Amino acid sequence: MLIVLSPSKALDFTGAPESAPLSLPQLADQTAELAKSTRRLTARDLKRMMSLSDALAKLNRERFQAFDPASDEGLQAAFAFNGDVYLGLKARTLDKKALGWAQDHVRILSGLYGVLRPLDAIQPYRLEMGVRLKTRRGQSLYDFWGPRISQALNEAAQGQKDKTLVNCASGEYFGAVDRKALTLPVLTMRFLEEKDGEARMISFFAKKARGLMARYAIDNRIDRAADLKGFDAEGYRFVASLSSDEEFTFSRPQPPPVAQQRKAAVHA
Repeated sequence: MLIVLSPSKALDFTGAPESAPLSLPQLADQTAELAKSTRRLTARDLKRMMSLSDALAKLNRERFQAFDPASDEGLQAAFAFNGDVYLGLKARTLDKKALGWAQDHVRILSGLYGVLRPLDAIQPYRLEMGVRLKTRRGQSLYDFWGPRISQALNEAAQGQKDKTLVNCASGEYFGAVDRKALTLPVLTMRFLEEKDGEARMISFFAKKARGLMARYAIDNRIDRAADLKGFDAEGYRFVASLSSDEEFTFSRPQPPPVAQQRKAAVHA
C-alpha cells in the first residue's frame, strides 16, 4: 500500500532531527531538465503564474536561480513542508523506525520533483502543479511529467502486500498521476465536518485529516488499505453509507474553529 500526499506552499527549513537519514529524489534527472525552464522565469512570470506578491515572486525567482539539481544536500521533504497536511503528519515527532516505514509507504507529489519519499532531500522552492509552464514537453507541468509519476508509483508498489494507491492528495496534484499509465487500484479518502445536521468538506480540516491519515497508517504500520477504516484520529469515524470500494468517507462532529486549531498548532 502506498499513500500519496500533496506538498505545501509553506516551508520550514530548520534543522532535521539528528536520527533522520537523508535520501536523494528518485526523479532527479527529470528535475534537472525542468530546472532549465524554471531558471528562465522572471519575477513577473512567477507572480502571474502563482498569484504571488512582489516579495514572494522575487524570493522564488532567487530560489530558482540558486537551485542546484546536482546537489546532494537539502532538508528531508517531510520536515521541510509545513502546511496543513503536515500539521496532521507531524513528521518531526516520528522515530527512526517510523520514518523508515514511511519511506516505504508514503509518497509526496511535487511540481518540481515529481514524486518524493519522506526522507528525500529538497531545496526551497514553490512550483504549484497546476501552473501553465512551457517546456519542451508541452504547456503545463502535467505535460512535462506525463506518465513518469505513475511509473514511479508503480515501481514503488512492487513488493507491497497490498498494491492499493491511497489518494490523500488534492485534485490539483493527483491530476498529475496518469491513470492510463498507473497499474495500481486507487482508493481516495474524503473527510467531512458535521454541522447543523449536515456533513461537508472544509478545506483546512480536510488537508489536516489527510496528514492525520498518513500518520495513523505509519503509527499502526498499516499495509492493507481496508484496515484504514479504523482511522479515528481527532474524532473522525468511517461512514460506510457514504463509502465505496473506490472512496472511503470519514466524518466527525463540528471541530473547533480553524483559527483556534491553527493557533494551537503554532504553540504545540
